[in-house]
Amino acid sequence: MDLTIIKDKMSSRFDSFELFYLKERSKKFESKEREICGIEFKEEEGIALRAIEDHKMVFAYTYDHENAYEALLQNATSLLSITERDTDRFFPGQYSNYPVLSLYDNEGLIVDDIQKTALLIDMETSIRDYDKRIVTVRNCELQEIEYENRIENSNGLTVEGKKTIYLLSALCVAKDEDEVSWYDWSWANSLNKLEGKELGRRIAAKTISFLSGKQIDTGVYRGILAPQAACDILGILSESFLSENLFKKKTKLKAKEGSRCFSEALTIIDSGNMGIDAFPFDSEGVPSKENLVVNNGYFETFLYDSYYGRKFSINSTGNSVRSGIKDMPKCGPRGTFISQGERDIMDIFTKGIIIEELMGTHTANPITGDFSLGAIGHLCKGDERIPFQGVIFSGNVFELLQNVKEVGNDLKFYGVFGSPSLYIEGLKISGK
Repeated sequence: MDLTIIKDKMSSRFDSFELFYLKERSKKFESKEREICGIEFKEEEGIALRAIEDHKMVFAYTYDHENAYEALLQNATSLLSITERDTDRFFPGQYSNYPVLSLYDNEGLIVDDIQKTALLIDMETSIRDYDKRIVTVRNCELQEIEYENRIENSNGLTVEGKKTIYLLSALCVAKDEDEVSWYDWSWANSLNKLEGKELGRRIAAKTISFLSGKQIDTGVYRGILAPQAACDILGILSESFLSENLFKKKTKLKAKEGSRCFSEALTIIDSGNMGIDAFPFDSEGVPSKENLVVNNGYFETFLYDSYYGRKFSINSTGNSVRSGIKDMPKCGPRGTFISQGERDIMDIFTKGIIIEELMGTHTANPITGDFSLGAIGHLCKGDERIPFQGVIFSGNVFELLQNVKEVGNDLKFYGVFGSPSLYIEGLKISGK
């Protein structure tokens, strides 16, 4: 699609506008019984338009290559009569300070599919061969995704970039007195950074560790949130960092900048340069940057896109996100993570609980921070780790993160959220 032709035509139609071009190619391999059982290819290419006329912003998108301009214009103009005026709508101007990130693996793309599928088979094999109590391995997948996008607007902004993402995942089922399962995944921007055998061993070992799990006693425990569980908690908290929720009065952090709101052990950063959504610019073309959100427990700043930044007279922090061509950009987290500590707190932990996985995080209240979630993990007694299941972990995110005593050195990203293990006092468990 030629954005230059469309841009020239749009310049005489609207007061201002933005064109967002996205091309995405993906390939997914699936294995079963140590053989490749499925290959799926997908490719999408489209253009989205945001246009402003008389302070009214309208949005349209198309996958029609030949008639892109006509389709965008017709859909956008049809919305003008039902759109409200908003003087804070605008498009950013030109920037020059974009970060240089190594996100595109051209060498990985040209690797033969036989070599790629060998990585997948190795992962499945390492799971199946780990223990005779493993009875099923499902959802063994390797995904290769290539993104290319370009943003141009009427204020002279023109920026483009591309990246690759590789993902490995599997679910393992083990059976003894009971039946348990564990699903995990890992990702990298380069194919050669994926470790199929190692991931398979971790999935298998974790699954076996949950066999013969029982309920533990109701009580208040000290313990550790493993990275996956900690990322879920961070995901709930992240809603309170967004300027959109500040504007809508849906955050408890309003007017708390500069105040100590969390444990001194916590430093939280939102970075457009890290996590699975890392890219040199956000979905409006604003350069990615690192934003220090929480500094040793002190809340420092909200996260802004251009729209809500204008409402609060603050520059965008590069936090405009969009999930694809069909969606308008909105204020959101880019790569929000808790800075890691200096030592492995898992290895030295001998008394309390380790929460490995949380269930039902979508039911948590992101405004108040209240949650009541299913949890599985291990009860630690000296060197012994006893699996538990069927318990409820409840509390309040803000209170929970005030009680973090130490942060581990095992930072791991699950999607846009990253966290190391967190040692916390006052974990409320409802069990037997």
